[in-house]
Amino acid sequence: MNRRSFLTQLSLAAAGAPLLNAGEFTGRIYKAVKVTMIRGKISTLDKFKIARDAGFDGISLFAPDRFDLMESLSAQDKTGVRIHNVNGSYHWKERLSDADPKVRDKAVQNLKDSIQFSHDCGGDSVLLVNGKVTNEKTENHEHVRARSSEGIRKAIPLASRLGVRILCENVGNGFCPDAKQWADYLDSFDSPWVGAFFDIGNHHGLGGAPHWIRTLGDRTVKIDVKDRNLERDKNCNLFDGNVDWVKVRSALKDVGFNGWATAEVGGGDAKRMKQVAERMDLALGL
Repeated sequence: MNRRSFLTQLSLAAAGAPLLNAGEFTGRIYKAVKVTMIRGKISTLDKFKIARDAGFDGISLFAPDRFDLMESLSAQDKTGVRIHNVNGSYHWKERLSDADPKVRDKAVQNLKDSIQFSHDCGGDSVLLVNGKVTNEKTENHEHVRARSSEGIRKAIPLASRLGVRILCENVGNGFCPDAKQWADYLDSFDSPWVGAFFDIGNHHGLGGAPHWIRTLGDRTVKIDVKDRNLERDKNCNLFDGNVDWVKVRSALKDVGFNGWATAEVGGGDAKRMKQVAERMDLALGL
């Protein structure tokens, strides 16, 4: 479904007609927003309020060193918007795959600190970009595989003890661009505490999001939601790209997906957040 179809559906809804497949995933998929999408120099509490009023069930924070724990917990309690996930603050700069072992040690500690913060907030996952292919000699594909595997294994005991899953994402990092290859990497940990945080827009440019969803199956624990303009090879707002949301929902249904879907598109004010939530409802059948 493209943007024109989206606008047509909104027109029908305004006239009292039901949205296409509306409610198909109600009670199975819950909407969240990345906190950085809510713009403006406002308090954490006010950002949670905007998320709540827009219709989001949850929010994703960043750690370590980005948010005050008590302030975050207070905002969660006052609004009912759950902190379901924490994204790594530094996994692009301080990478598990870095050639310098001191940087890798720092990346492991960052991961552990993020796991601890997610647990303390009541979250049950951290999103981790597990490395980046930057140089054929010092940080190639095999380096990323070996070094990130070693680092993640060091954090699994803490993840297991606290009940927080390490959800890996391969986004623009040159690692495992094939769905089967990515599935095999995740399986290599042989741990229920390591899975995938699947990004619909990013992977649509790598053979189609439905193909990836079906290949990964229950390895996918949570999803990021954005669209993809294949002509420009750029991620974009929902219904401004080439993702076929009917096929995406079919694939999610086939693998029995249940859980959190987090918006990751252009941000803005309260009005913008309501627009994002509205498009997520239509795209995901909520």
